[in-house]
Amino acid sequence: VLEIVSETNFKRFVMIIKSCGFTSSGLINSQNALNFAYILFLKLREKGENPSVIEKCVQCWFVMSLLTGRYSGSPESQFDFDIKQISKDGAEKILQSIENAQLSDAYWNAQLIQELDKASVNNPFLHLFFAAQIKANDKGFLSTDISVGNMIEHQGDIHHLFPREYLKKNGLQRGDYNQIANFVYAQSEINIKVGKKAPKEYMAEVIKQTKGGKPKFGGIADEKALTENLKQNCIPAGFEEMELDDYESFLKERRKLMAKKIKDYYFSL
Repeated sequence: VLEIVSETNFKRFVMIIKSCGFTSSGLINSQNALNFAYILFLKLREKGENPSVIEKCVQCWFVMSLLTGRYSGSPESQFDFDIKQISKDGAEKILQSIENAQLSDAYWNAQLIQELDKASVNNPFLHLFFAAQIKANDKGFLSTDISVGNMIEHQGDIHHLFPREYLKKNGLQRGDYNQIANFVYAQSEINIKVGKKAPKEYMAEVIKQTKGGKPKFGGIADEKALTENLKQNCIPAGFEEMELDDYESFLKERRKLMAKKIKDYYFSL
């Protein structure tokens, strides 16, 4: 009990979780996943593991449990099973076996993409994507200096790449325009200026400013910076030419790019 309530232990654990991109409690949908990660942290410390091993193992286990929904529902039996397995064979070995079984190529190339085919801003897989962006210090959509992490910390705007009002006036419903793959963090002033315009319309203004035009959407002033920003935010190629008829193909392609970013993030921990 003293180890669990130790302020030093708890602060070290929080630092580990924050360092893998979960800098806000709003990004964590599963309290059970967090609780088990703390149990794992304490168990590895008790065994005298190297701090770098503890950090990597706790981060990977926490993110793995979010990806797989390992502790959703009533987790007591899963907690008990995992603790026994870790005590017997070690956390790294058990984690490897879980990855082999549940995080195969089929998961990354099919299942995760399906999980991103939903309409919800409060979704664990969208939050994983944002955590991956925070870990990579990615900038917000069309921002030069303000990062996704900065915006989450200060309650920034989640923006629709195909603007909500643009899609609504063309007859699309809530489940269509609130797709996970249509969300991105953007500064309020950029969001407001985009308004109800199609990507083809507002991106034409962005491209103008990369060629010496007056800045209107953020401070991006050259093509290289724009390309990098779109890459960081997993925006598909050809976005600057897209209109209503391109929306479905845009969503499909962006889900693939988001899934790849989450995969690369997980294996970088």
